Amino acid sequence: MHLSFGTLRLEIFPTVYEPAEDSFLLATYASSLKGRILEIGTGSGIVALSAAIADKNSNVLATDINPEAVACARHNAEAAGAKNCRFMEANMFSSIPGADKFDFILFNPPYLPTTREEKLQLEAENAAYDGGESGLDAFMQFAEQVAAHLVPGGKVAVIATSLNDGIKKTLDELEKRVGPAQIRTEESFFFEKICLIEATKR
Repeated sequence: MHLSFGTLRLEIFPTVYEPAEDSFLLATYASSLKGRILEIGTGSGIVALSAAIADKNSNVLATDINPEAVACARHNAEAAGAKNCRFMEANMFSSIPGADKFDFILFNPPYLPTTREEKLQLEAENAAYDGGESGLDAFMQFAEQVAAHLVPGGKVAVIATSLNDGIKKTLDELEKRVGPAQIRTEESFFFEKICLIEATKR
């Protein structure tokens, strides 16, 4: 399938997360950034490419645990002519050298509270949705490591949901692990609210 966002026209490969409202919130934010940018869990590449296209001088790196997503994002980058954006297969920060520091780190984590019975059979595809029973498993793993890869004063931006009190828990964890955190933008739906939370490394 294909999807348009701003000037981007994306092809979405099978088993790759289809961009939705959460993706659009983060992609809009990404288009305002400049500098060294890292995205964890890039999926189709919509967020990383929004940042890369907005400023050709930015250096954008994006990772995903799903090899199909990495192939999809690379395909979309080539179609968009985004030469300042690289993609690699990795689980969280596993392939990011410890000395590498970024001005911005972005993450749209899988935040659906998921029981064992609800998991998708294909592990790589499941990673895009499965937030564990709390809905925060992937985010907590991310939060433990993110500050080590930020420059002083660098910013992290993540998507959070109101389900299971996820917004407050995300704010609290980022305050503890990174620095001052705030809600930058939010969107309400029938059964939940999603928001973009930004924290600045102290």
